[in-house]
Amino acid sequence: VLALATPQTRRLDARNRRLIPGLSDTHTHTVRGGLNYALELRWDGVRSLADALEMLRQQARRTPPGQWVRVVGGWSYMQFAEQRQPTLDEINAVAPDTPVFVLYLYSSALLNKAALRYLGIDRNFPDNRYPGGKIVRDASGDPTGLLLADPSALILYSTLHDGPKLDPQQQLISSRHFMKELNRLGITASLDCGGGFQQWPDDYSVIQQLRKDRQLTMRLGISTFIQRPGSELEDFTNWTERYKAGEGDDMLFLLGGGEMLVRSIYDFEVWGMPQVIPPDHAEADLEPVVRLLARRQWPFRFHATYDETIGRHLDVLERVHREHPIDQLHWIVDHAETLSDENLERIARLGGGIAIQNRIQFQEKDFLDRYGPEMAAEAPGIKRMLKMGVPVGAGTDMSRVSSYNPWLCLQWLVTGKGAGGLTLLTESTRLDRLTALRLWCDKAWVYRKDNQFGRLQEGMFADLALLSDDYFTIPANEIERIESVLTLVGGQIVYAADEFSSHDPALPALAPDWSPVNHFGGYGSLGWDRAMGR
Repeated sequence: VLALATPQTRRLDARNRRLIPGLSDTHTHTVRGGLNYALELRWDGVRSLADALEMLRQQARRTPPGQWVRVVGGWSYMQFAEQRQPTLDEINAVAPDTPVFVLYLYSSALLNKAALRYLGIDRNFPDNRYPGGKIVRDASGDPTGLLLADPSALILYSTLHDGPKLDPQQQLISSRHFMKELNRLGITASLDCGGGFQQWPDDYSVIQQLRKDRQLTMRLGISTFIQRPGSELEDFTNWTERYKAGEGDDMLFLLGGGEMLVRSIYDFEVWGMPQVIPPDHAEADLEPVVRLLARRQWPFRFHATYDETIGRHLDVLERVHREHPIDQLHWIVDHAETLSDENLERIARLGGGIAIQNRIQFQEKDFLDRYGPEMAAEAPGIKRMLKMGVPVGAGTDMSRVSSYNPWLCLQWLVTGKGAGGLTLLTESTRLDRLTALRLWCDKAWVYRKDNQFGRLQEGMFADLALLSDDYFTIPANEIERIESVLTLVGGQIVYAADEFSSHDPALPALAPDWSPVNHFGGYGSLGWDRAMGR
């Protein structure tokens, strides 16, 4: 590399810090996260409920009329010293007049009285206005403010979607700040899995504009997520006719379809509730979609939490594969927390890969209470996957059912601990640090970008992160606090801090000025601790 240097080449002394390939999150909702980043108060990593409520109180005071304070996932009540969720009385006390929406994973949401008034949810509000969930009411029939994802999270998506939004220019700036926040954590690439109310291609105009303006600071692969249950085949037919899988460039490209291929076979990962069983007709809904994607050589990925759901998907895939081979499509099973050896072998025979995340880290007690420590130790069975030679990529599924902090996932892989310290992975199932890091870096197969990125070697993209602490020597229970002090994408500096801060690229001021990010930063515990001088 030094032989290629010219007098104009910038040389930076890494000062013996640990240098790694940039981290690649293989399952995210980055685009949606960027569109809303400036509006969200993050409780990620905040250590006490008292601190979280004080953040909420301060933000409610500065939020103008007509706007909301929203805490949209990324936290677990187990992370709090109090080991409990906030009550509605507490939320109403700290924010009596400003609408507040607090999302807890995809299991429930707490809306204060002002938010209920904003949405018009009162005694006469029809229970079926938001299908797929439950509005909890008191003995008089008045809504309490608690919404339950029973049997699905649609009620949570829908009420959140009905809140105020940023204008397009604010969304552009918000997305740039969110990417830089991810760069701060060493992330240089992400596979975006769409999400509720994230319609392809309409809701990707902001990210497309950033690509056109050469303002993307991370690589993004996009999967198309269905939005019209019952019309999935029609939508995928239109998408596969209009777009070619892989189209785009090295910074933004269309990966394929997913993570929701058809609504009927989707299961939700709320482990405090009984397992979701898709209806009998789910395979009949799924098969024509998979057949279309296989025939048109569109890669796909599908959400499946439970082994039973995975098996039903594989029944369909095996039938399709006999006529339209899928073993070269780089198709992916997402999540797979309770995957059996039998279905793992079926995935391997069909040439599939698996994207695993640390979602269980945020629901540790619920999972342990319902399924026990033996299942938790194999949720998911990463070592079994690797032993069988199945491609595995790690990620977060951020930023609602888990935090966007990749180091939390790495800490879970290495220590086996949940957010509250309960043991999930055991000595026989957790990973050594190098193997865990490889799941976050060397993932070109999942991106369909073989021999292009994921390692520090000649011919690869110059995507790298210089770390604040040495990942290989820092105490394992402190991995989550690692940041990058210098992040490069394609050889260009996209984030710099500490002794490199003079190289940090400037961004336009985040709008609106009352944004929680302007006062607390993005990652909750980091901003709060700095605000408190800790």
